[in-house]
Amino acid sequence: MHSTGRRLAQVTRENFREACALQVRPEQEGVVASVTESLAAAYVARDVAWPRLIYEGDQLVGFVMASFDPAAEAELYRCFLWRLNVAADRQGMAYGRFGVDALCDEARRRGERKLMVSWSEHQHGPEGFYLRLGFKPTGERNRAEIVAELPLGQG
Repeated sequence: MHSTGRRLAQVTRENFREACALQVRPEQEGVVASVTESLAAAYVARDVAWPRLIYEGDQLVGFVMASFDPAAEAELYRCFLWRLNVAADRQGMAYGRFGVDALCDEARRRGERKLMVSWSEHQHGPEGFYLRLGFKPTGERNRAEIVAELPLGQG
């Protein structure tokens, strides 16, 4: 299904500190929330948050978090790629793609038909990455962020 050695894992007491220590590139620090901030948001929204760590073997290489809220008033938040962080020294090695693909698998398992995301326009932002994955801007904005969607198909 996915590359051997790559896997998602739940955040636990045992890996929490390691997760919070995950660092993106310095120029990205103002663009994406830290894993610590993301886990705090997940705690507050634990009924809809789906945080996972991305590992290569035993090495933590990234973090992905979704929101699954089929009853959300705003379509954006029904199946939403909330956060994606890849360790600075592991970017460009398809770990982000792996995390999004695994998230898409989970969304399909839940019966979702599309995955939504939003991003800020920023020199070091994720726009190119998301466009390469097939996300298409909807023309809508979410707090000045570009909103995009990815049809999930059958997988």
